[in-house]
Amino acid sequence: MNTRTDVAILGGGLAGLTLALQLKRQDPAIDVRVIERRAHPVREAAFKVGESTVEIGAHYFAQVLGLREHLDAEQIRKFGFRFFFSEGQQHIDQCTELGVSQLLPTPSWQIDRGRFENFLGEQARALGVDFIDGASVRGVDLASGQDDHGVRYERGGEALQLDARWVVDASGRAGLLKRKLDLAQPNDHNANAVWWRVDGFVDPNDWSDDPAWLSRCTPPDRWRSTNHMCGPGYWFWLIPLSSGAHSLGIVCDADLHPMDTMNTHAKAMDWLRVHQPRVAASLEKSEHTLQDFLFLKHFSYGCKQVFSGDRWALTGEAGVFLDPFYSPGSDFIAISNTYIADLIARDRAHESFAPYASIFNQLYFSFYENTLTLYQDQYALFGDAQVMPVKVIWDYTYYWALLAPLFFANRLTDVSLLGRLRPLFQRGRALNLGMQALLAEWGRRNADAPAPLTDGRLLDQYVIGWFHELNRALNDVLDTDALTARLHGNIARMEWLAGEILARARQHHADIDDHGLQLLLAGVALRDESLDAAWYADAA
Repeated sequence: MNTRTDVAILGGGLAGLTLALQLKRQDPAIDVRVIERRAHPVREAAFKVGESTVEIGAHYFAQVLGLREHLDAEQIRKFGFRFFFSEGQQHIDQCTELGVSQLLPTPSWQIDRGRFENFLGEQARALGVDFIDGASVRGVDLASGQDDHGVRYERGGEALQLDARWVVDASGRAGLLKRKLDLAQPNDHNANAVWWRVDGFVDPNDWSDDPAWLSRCTPPDRWRSTNHMCGPGYWFWLIPLSSGAHSLGIVCDADLHPMDTMNTHAKAMDWLRVHQPRVAASLEKSEHTLQDFLFLKHFSYGCKQVFSGDRWALTGEAGVFLDPFYSPGSDFIAISNTYIADLIARDRAHESFAPYASIFNQLYFSFYENTLTLYQDQYALFGDAQVMPVKVIWDYTYYWALLAPLFFANRLTDVSLLGRLRPLFQRGRALNLGMQALLAEWGRRNADAPAPLTDGRLLDQYVIGWFHELNRALNDVLDTDALTARLHGNIARMEWLAGEILARARQHHADIDDHGLQLLLAGVALRDESLDAAWYADAA
């Protein structure tokens, strides 16, 4: 049985189904087929990780795909990221806490992947996508010239053939096209992860009966946050799921915390009893029945190419994967799907699209490489209650200053604008590289005399006026001139912040190597203002 389609998407998970929706919303006449190995509906809760969204991915789901109603009604509004510097501590209310006391203006959500992917499948079919679940791809025959590609697959014991003008690999770590075309590329981020889900919510507010500590958040619902329990070389996540379960995971530097110390549930619990004893005690309650347990070594990787002028592309984990610490997975799905949708639209309009495929590859990999610097060789800092809050502020600022505004303004594919902005992005990249090196050096200098973890402070990001405004401003509707001016102002903010951080690092270590930041900032008129929060001075 032979059939033909405009776009064959190999994989009906988060990346594949959202791309199908985006293509149909962009062009209702397009024929899209999605081939998915799992039969739908899938299980809720213990299905897939990658449950926490941040601003780009959340905006993509809510606004670009028009799914805000589902997110508000069926998922959990996220109470931001929250960090506890709690290595070996029983009394979490006495530890340094970093987070917001109130919701920031731009929303994000905790996503139950099973519930969400079931909904995406229903939405895709309602829009006319042929969602072929319970089917396995057996091979892809890529054509040359203008001939259709061939996709061989099996469903219900029947061998089938699908001819397609475009083939998009959204098969996740199976990497169907990546393997076929030898596109795999390692990176130098050596980290591992183990994760599991349990019944019921794990509420950090249950870890204290101190009224002052409990009332520091308004409303007091820390459990809605992506909670990070941090220590040297690792962090432990707690993410609530709308189906009534909690997602849990250890992510660690592979050298500092070997996989064989945590690769079973029993070992992981023993590891938690040492490093996060209060969390371990909470998870031992009878209501938190274990749902699943998985682990993954060396989870981070790159790719040689993701978009082709020969009418194929890779999206999601079929292409690259960074690190879950700042939850960038859905962001990079949003970015890659946006580039793929643009290439397909140009092709259907009979425009030349191959040059754009080359440019989009360069842009996508620059975003990937710049984001990777936030994690690479940085895990040793994660238990440092002095340096890590500073790093988190910097990393957020970098994200909200450049890439996020471009995506919110729907300008990722505006090649002319991006060409004019290239020097600005290069400036941001140089500032970030210098800052990541400085932060790492500051952490190494602190290793012999670490900051105390038990000061009981809330380092409240909500009260930093300019930080709050960076988040809010993502939603502004700007024309090209106003967006360009905004980005220039954001770079000036980064320059000022870099100077502030460098000065504070030198207050603690006068001879610290600034890794070129001083030269980079030479001639920059630093603003005469504070960081609008006493906690920053205390932290730094």
